[in-house]
Amino acid sequence: MDEISVCPGTLAPGHQTYSPLCLKYMFDNKKVSHLLSYAPPSKDDTAASQFIENRKRISISGVQEKLSLVLDRKVLRLTKPEEQGTYILKPIPRDLRKVDQVPANEHLTMQIAKQVYGLSIADNALVFFNDGTPAYITRRFDVRKDGTKKGIEDFATLAGKSTDSAGANYKYDFSYEELGELIRKVIPAWRIEIEKYFRLVLFNYLFSNGDAHLKNFSILETERGDYALSPAYDLINTRLHVSDTDFALSKGLFKDDFKSNDFKRNGHPNHKDFIEFGKRIGVLASRIPALLEPFLTIQEKALSLLDQSFLDKSSRRGYLIHYRTKINYLNGSKS
Repeated sequence: MDEISVCPGTLAPGHQTYSPLCLKYMFDNKKVSHLLSYAPPSKDDTAASQFIENRKRISISGVQEKLSLVLDRKVLRLTKPEEQGTYILKPIPRDLRKVDQVPANEHLTMQIAKQVYGLSIADNALVFFNDGTPAYITRRFDVRKDGTKKGIEDFATLAGKSTDSAGANYKYDFSYEELGELIRKVIPAWRIEIEKYFRLVLFNYLFSNGDAHLKNFSILETERGDYALSPAYDLINTRLHVSDTDFALSKGLFKDDFKSNDFKRNGHPNHKDFIEFGKRIGVLASRIPALLEPFLTIQEKALSLLDQSFLDKSSRRGYLIHYRTKINYLNGSKS
């Protein structure tokens, strides 16, 4: 593969492999290579057989292919039967526009969420097969260092929705307002968590994540034994790959037909819609302007991360266009 010049985890310049900071949060300070010993399963029959067997064991739901890894001393490898994985590997998927850019897209979007907007996210990085093909890797936040599992439930389960109970679109037939109401019911410290949720919905809108459905929000057991929102995961600019809508949930922000005048005119919500959304889900009205403010202007750090990312030039341009467009929609008319 071509020599790299930025950390494949933090995107910090001046690194030809993982930076010390990335090694700390991803691999407990172990010097792990950014290169896997495996060939991509699409290019090697032996590797394909190993990956197919591994997919039978992983219990993470979702459409995109996910594989289970462990860190064996300083080497990332596929899990063996009955072995608890601590990392999830997501190779390049299939049947999407710009499909080879998916790992870099998800990695960049997650890093912007963390480094620019201060969201709590699943630790992540890029990793590369032995021919240089990229894949996305994330550390499981539901597995403790001793290998035991934390309690975790996604909001499809919490809403009582499944294919049997609600049909094929069960994870999409909802509103973000109703999801916020669920947070208030199931999380004791909901006043803290509801602000995190508000900012995450804003982030998904701003960065064109049209796949933020019920299974992409979860609650996670804390060390105190109660529950809080899990770190964010599966954040990606889906508009680079599919022509989707602003929101994954079919009802959008609200469980009724509320829309600001700008929303009615151009078909996209603005700051007034999010102010109303924040009030409805229980964010203190006095807090909403401060929570909104970072999302209303272009953040230079986001532009720097985009420039340092592993996206190709064409995808960077598209990513920036989507970002600027959503900034404009959010601002709308100030009257």
